Amino acid sequence: MSDDPILYTLETAPPAITALSTRDGRVVGHVDARWGTPDGIWVDQAAGQITWTNMGADWEAPDGTIERARLDGSQHEILVGKGQIVTPKQLAVDQHGGHLYWCDREGMRIMRSALDGTAVEVLLKRGDYPQDMPDFSRQCVGIALDLVNRQIYWTQKGSPKGGIGRIFRMPMAMADGDDPADRHDIEILADHLPEPIDLHVFPGSGHLYWTDRGAPPDGNSLNMARIDRRGLFDRKVILRGLDEGIGLAIDKAEKQAFVSDLGGTIRVVDLETGESRVLRQQSATTGVYLVE
Repeated sequence: MSDDPILYTLETAPPAITALSTRDGRVVGHVDARWGTPDGIWVDQAAGQITWTNMGADWEAPDGTIERARLDGSQHEILVGKGQIVTPKQLAVDQHGGHLYWCDREGMRIMRSALDGTAVEVLLKRGDYPQDMPDFSRQCVGIALDLVNRQIYWTQKGSPKGGIGRIFRMPMAMADGDDPADRHDIEILADHLPEPIDLHVFPGSGHLYWTDRGAPPDGNSLNMARIDRRGLFDRKVILRGLDEGIGLAIDKAEKQAFVSDLGGTIRVVDLETGESRVLRQQSATTGVYLVE
C-alpha cells in the first residue's frame, strides 16, 4: 500500500472497492464486492476492515445489505440482510458509541445497528414500504453525524432533477414519547435543492458539505453552507459540472474534497479556490472514503 492518504471508492460495474493513492490516482488495492450496487463505505484502518452498504440487485425489493470484509477482501460477510433493508445508501459511523448509521432510500428510513450488524433499529420512518415508494420526496439518501452536538444530518433528494431536494437534521437520541414515524424534533435546513445526495459535516468549523446530482445550474455540484443551532446559512456552490455527483470525502484539515460521480470521474477539489483536478477515471462510482 502507498504511504499517501488512500481514497477508497465504490465502483458499480462490476461491483468493486478500489483504493487509490490521493497523490497520483494509482490503484493500490482492489476488493471484489461480488454483487449488487455498493453505495456507502467506511474503512476501519486499525481493524483492517471495510464496511459498505449494498443497494442490492432489485431496488424495489428488500434485498439490500450491510457487508464487511478484510482490506484484502477475505472474510467477506453480510452483517445486515435477510429482508431488513431495501436500498441502503450513505454510511456513517459513531465508532465510540458503537453504531453504524445509514439511509434506506426506497425503504424511506434512517436506520442504525451495532458495529457487528446486530441490534438493527429504525430511527426515522418517512413512509410505508412498499405503498409509499413511488413518492420520491420521502426517500432518505445521504447521512452525516455531528458527534459533538449529537445530531444526524440527512438528505431527501426528491424526484430525479425535480428541484424538491431537502436537507434535515435531528438529534441522534429520540425524544421520549416519539416514535420513528412521528418525531417532533426534526428541523428542515434547506428546501428546493436540485437533488442533494451525500453529506459531510464539520462541527468544529460549522460547515456542512454535500453533493448534488440534480439539474444545472446548481445541480451536479459540490456545495457548502454554514450551520449552527439556528439552521443553515450562506449556501454556495463550490464546483459545478459533475456527471451525476454522488460520493464525498473531505480531509481532516478541511482543505481538499474528493468527489465521485456516476460518470466514473474522481475529482480532487481545493476548498479554498474551488479549483479541481481529475484523480482518476474509472467505472461508475458511488461512495468514497478517505483514510489519512
